[in-house]
Amino acid sequence: MQQDDWDDLRYVLALGRSQSIAKAAEKLKVNQTTVTRRLTQCERRFGARLFHRTRGAVILTDVGANLLAYAERMEREVLNARSKLAGLDEKAVGTVRFTSVPILINHVFAPALPCLLEAHPELQLELVAEPRELSLTKRETDLAVRLSRPSREAPVLAQKIGELTYGVYGPADPSPDAARWIVYDDTMAHLPHARWLAMQASETSSSIAVNDAETLLACVRNGLGKSLLPVAAAEQLDGLVRHPCTPAPPSREIWLLSHPDHKNVMRVTVVSAWVKSAIAAALAGA
Repeated sequence: MQQDDWDDLRYVLALGRSQSIAKAAEKLKVNQTTVTRRLTQCERRFGARLFHRTRGAVILTDVGANLLAYAERMEREVLNARSKLAGLDEKAVGTVRFTSVPILINHVFAPALPCLLEAHPELQLELVAEPRELSLTKRETDLAVRLSRPSREAPVLAQKIGELTYGVYGPADPSPDAARWIVYDDTMAHLPHARWLAMQASETSSSIAVNDAETLLACVRNGLGKSLLPVAAAEQLDGLVRHPCTPAPPSREIWLLSHPDHKNVMRVTVVSAWVKSAIAAALAGA
């Protein structure tokens, strides 16, 4: 059934129940001319006379009575579907796809998952650890946490939820490689903390370059050297020590992005609140 068909059936319902063009127009909040025009359109669509017209009143034909019964079944199905959907949105049910950079997914959000899933057992969360910015407008993701103010993607809802600070960390057990810097490669040179790292490493002759913060963290934890890490993630991990550094490394803004269509969807609202709570807890412990 096409949308146009259902719109026509609404007129059949109103006319069949009221048996009056004037009363049908009042119920549908349109004028009487519109009701007459839509009735004519409907009869052409179905190829049969649906009502006998007499002095503003209408009387169902046999074909019209059959169509009215069908329209009433359609109405019940539509109302039932709306009721079920409304019921689902009273609690967090269904799938939410959420993306952020791997180091935050793995060390901030994944550890915070048990409390979310315990409170909302019918919720299914897809965590996408992806440095690439997935599109909300193309529905590649429902929610995203990004480390810069959104500029290109519209329309999206964007809220700043924190400030990510950085510190220099190295392995807890000293090694011959403790002075080596683990830096970002040239593909990351546009990021302020990557440039800060490059300046520090320029004073030494030994460094390792990677293209992802999670790989950088793995190198540090394996004793290959020291590097710049988000304090909110590094402070949760054993085997790392923080070193003093001058000048202070730059921080990055934390932004939560969602699509306007999801503004009142309960499952997305619940996950958004959990994201902000996980970030707040991680920053408080930093």
